Amino acid sequence: MKNNKELISEIIKDIKHDMSDEEILSLLAGSKISVNPAKEAKTKISVGQRAADAIAKFAGSWAFIGSFVGVLLLWMALNVCLAAKAFDPYPFILLNLVLSCVAAIQAPLIMMSQNRQEEKDRQRAENDYKVNLKTEILIEDLYKKTNRILARQDAILKYLEGREADGVKPEKTEKKEVGKNNVQEIQEQAK
Repeated sequence: MKNNKELISEIIKDIKHDMSDEEILSLLAGSKISVNPAKEAKTKISVGQRAADAIAKFAGSWAFIGSFVGVLLLWMALNVCLAAKAFDPYPFILLNLVLSCVAAIQAPLIMMSQNRQEEKDRQRAENDYKVNLKTEILIEDLYKKTNRILARQDAILKYLEGREADGVKPEKTEKKEVGKNNVQEIQEQAK
C-alpha cells in the first residue's frame, strides 16, 4: 500500500493535467480541511471508554488523594481502636491486599484513558498539519502574485520614467484602460 505522500503527489499530477494552477488553488481555498476531533471522538466512545476516562480523571485529582488518605486513616484508626476484635489487626494485611487490588485495577484503566488521549492528540496534530499545509500553499501563491504585481509596477514605472526622460508628456485627454495586453506592451518597451 502506498503512503500518503505518494498518493497525494499522484493526485496532484492528475489534477495538474486537467486543471490550471488557479483552478487548483481555488479548489483548495474553497475546501474545508480542518475538523474538530473532539466532536468525532464523542460519537465513537463506548461505555467502557467513558468509564476509563471518568476513573482516570478522578484518580488524578486532589479529591481522590484526599478521600483515599481519609479512607486509609479511618481503616487504620478503626482497627487500632478495636484492638483484639479488629477485622484487620496491626500489620494491616487486608489493607495491603485492598491497596494492591485498587492499583491493579486502576493502572490499566488509566492506561486506556491515556491511549485514547494520545489518539486524540495525534488526530489534532494531523489536523493542524493539514491546516498549516493549506495555509502555506495559499500564502506562497499570494506571495507569487504580489511579486508579479510588483514586477508589473516596476515595469510601468520604468516605462513612464523613460518617457519623461525623452521629454514626452503624459496624455491627459485620453484615458487608456490598463489591461494585461497593455502591461505586456509596457514590459516589452521597458526592456
